[in-house]
Order: sequence, then C-alpha cells, then structure tokens
Amino acid sequence: QLQFVESGGGLVQPGGSLRLSCAPSGFTLDYYAIAWFRQAPGKEREGVSRISSTDDSVYYADAVKGRFTMSRDNAKNTVYLQMNSLKPEDTAVYYCAVQTGGGILVPSAYDYWGQGTQVTVSS
Repeated sequence: QLQFVESGGGLVQPGGSLRLSCAPSGFTLDYYAIAWFRQAPGKEREGVSRISSTDDSVYYADAVKGRFTMSRDNAKNTVYLQMNSLKPEDTAVYYCAVQTGGGILVPSAYDYWGQGTQVTVSS
C-alpha cells in the first residue's frame, strides 16, 4: 500500500515556526508531484503547496506565500513544509498526498493521503 506519514505538528505561539515532514511508505517520492493540504474544523480541505516531480518548483497558495517553504530531500525520501510567521488562521490538520490527476491544488487530483498532523497556533 502507498502511504504517507506526516509528523512535526504541535502547539506554537503566533509568529512561531514549525517544520512538518512527510515520509512515504512503499514508493519513492521523487517520481511524483506531492502537495500539502490542510483542513480546519468545519472547513473544506484547502491546498497549501505543491512541489513538482521534475524540477522541485513549488506552487504556493496565496494564504501562505512568503511564510511557508516546501522542499524535498530525495536522499531521505522526505518532503518538508517549513512554516514561519504562523498565524491562528493556520490552525488545521495538515496532510500530504500524491498527485495522480490534473490540477495543482485540487484535492480530487490527489491520492494516498496521510493521516495528518495537527498544527495549533494560539497564545
């Protein structure tokens, strides 16, 4: 089974930072485009960022541009999301997934979702 394990979430103060990790099981991630999504309680799942399968270029949602950085480390077979200047609005469960269809940050274009990791930004 193709699966992801997300980790690195936690409770941070506004303005703080977290680094999330996404580690696949059963496949090598460098052949695929990978995206981070997030879902707050009672809200729709929204795209955060997506990294290319070829040149490591990253597309960011407007809400996180300039604050979040997505990257991949092929040697460690891991994708990261560095989150800086965190806001309460960033509170959500964060997921990673594999792009299997058309669309940059459309949830229906992705499969093999991980279990998610909780990020809470609060004073």
